[in-house]
Amino acid sequence: MSALEHSVVDPEGRTVVLVVEDEASYLEALNVGLTVEGFIVVAADTIDDARRVFAEAKPDLVLLDVMLPDGSGIDFCRELRAVSSVPVIMVTARTDEVDVVLGLEFGAADYVTKPYRLRELVARMRAVLRRHVAPTTDETVTIGDIRIDPSRRSVTRGNEVIELSRKEFDLLNLLASRLGQVVTRDECLDTLWWGQDLADTRTLDTHVKRLRHKIEVDPATPVHLITIRGVGFRLDR
Repeated sequence: MSALEHSVVDPEGRTVVLVVEDEASYLEALNVGLTVEGFIVVAADTIDDARRVFAEAKPDLVLLDVMLPDGSGIDFCRELRAVSSVPVIMVTARTDEVDVVLGLEFGAADYVTKPYRLRELVARMRAVLRRHVAPTTDETVTIGDIRIDPSRRSVTRGNEVIELSRKEFDLLNLLASRLGQVVTRDECLDTLWWGQDLADTRTLDTHVKRLRHKIEVDPATPVHLITIRGVGFRLDR
């Protein structure tokens, strides 16, 4: 195996990506392209070598080919999930729906099919990384007279339960985890609708509008769920 030289610690704090790929042409292209994009690339062309490199380099993200000389990338993804929460993107030349479903069920964060464009791959990688580090909170948060309890997935005003859909609660909890800070539209979309092609972002606006009608005393003049025009949203006490 002629693995690319890898570095475990980067003084600039760049993202380390483990590429598990047995096709030399793809591996070399990814090494050049991802390095230009600011990533540190470490590599393996078998599952056995991937185990060693993963333990040594402690990557922030894994690009994992489905078909490898010594086994299935799907099985290795499941193996990784048992010991680490590092995000995994499956890379495959096959578009078999069973492969895709299995990869996602066994813990892959996303998948791409060959041939792919580097720009699309990098966009997916960055979206996955943002989701992976997206803050969440398990602590009860109070805004005005409203209590948000993530552990129970409940929102109450006094003794009254405020009924929210799953996405509405997830959006509220995301904003509550960054109380007083702006959460961008891209962060909301990547966290709550990852893997879905939302060419029209009105889906997010619709959820914000519904949420505002449920938690604000006067939705027309909100004091808690604030829109920062052209940027995103902020949840205030």
